[in-house]
Amino acid sequence: MSQKLRNGFTTGTAAAAATKGALLLILEGKRPSKVQIKLLTGDDILIPINKCSLKNNKTAACSVVKDAGDDPDVTHMAEIGAVVTLENFADCQSSNNNSQIIIAGGEGVGRVTKPGLEVPPGEPAINPGPRKMINQAVFDVLTQHDIKRSVSIEVFVPQGKKIAKKTLNARLGILGGISILGTTGIVRPMSHDAFIATIESSLSVARAAGHHRVVLTTGRRSERFAQDLWPQLSEDAFVQIGDFFKMSLQSASFRGFKQITLAVFFGKAVKMAQGIPHTHAAKSRLALNMLSKWTFRITSDRVFSKRILSANTARHAFDIIRDHYPEVIAYVGRQIMESAKLFAGKNIKIQCVIFDFNGNIAFDSEEP
Repeated sequence: MSQKLRNGFTTGTAAAAATKGALLLILEGKRPSKVQIKLLTGDDILIPINKCSLKNNKTAACSVVKDAGDDPDVTHMAEIGAVVTLENFADCQSSNNNSQIIIAGGEGVGRVTKPGLEVPPGEPAINPGPRKMINQAVFDVLTQHDIKRSVSIEVFVPQGKKIAKKTLNARLGILGGISILGTTGIVRPMSHDAFIATIESSLSVARAAGHHRVVLTTGRRSERFAQDLWPQLSEDAFVQIGDFFKMSLQSASFRGFKQITLAVFFGKAVKMAQGIPHTHAAKSRLALNMLSKWTFRITSDRVFSKRILSANTARHAFDIIRDHYPEVIAYVGRQIMESAKLFAGKNIKIQCVIFDFNGNIAFDSEEP
């Protein structure tokens, strides 16, 4: 019996909790052990406070250790903190004098330098969702204490610069640290929400940079080979899509790209050729079954098609096919283009390149 995976919380939730903890320390004079935060779903969550210290009678700093649950998140166990300053008293009798909340990015929080993201260039990489949660946390505390004060918040991540090196932030134009993210406030293990958000952000940045062509690869290795093949394209024209075949094509189409190039290895290629929306490894055996059928249809060689069916992996099948029937590889490439047109629409030019595992071109739809 499989064990249920544990949910976690986002960097945005952590920043909101650190903010609330610091503000409570200023107003109540004691360090809270945990705080209740309202998620973007409307639900409440209790978040433990890691550190909390009073700087003076109007400034405090608190931090939270981000818990991603059982999700393989690079920010898991990162310290996310906030320095909060309660500004001068507002005139409580004035209906026009409302509390103002200012959110800034401190150490380890990246700054946006390219257009196309949810946050404009020049601003700290704190997305709208987390900003809403931080604002709600401040409003809750001020309402609880029946006061009207302006509040300044500086979010910080001590290891943010180091963590950012494990992300695609630099390519997206987010420099100096990580992004404070969260569309719901909760991290659901293997939900792929973060990966999808990265794909969509990467496509937005590429389009905002003026690119009409985007090169979709499935990982770092295929991307490296693609960048070697098209050195004239800037780095932000390349987007890693992982298993998200359908979603990435639809998203690229929605953003108005005129040409989409798919640069992939044979394992993903066979699944894409079948029109599988999400090309997860769990579908590998089904992909080999179809590849065997295609091989027999093209070659009429029953013995050879059975060899393909008994291959250990798609890579193994590729090695067998390439030396004997390269036209099977070409057929797979053409089928990818047909599948891609179904997802992206027929008005977008689709190019397909299949690499061998050394980076050589086994198929290019633009070559005779």
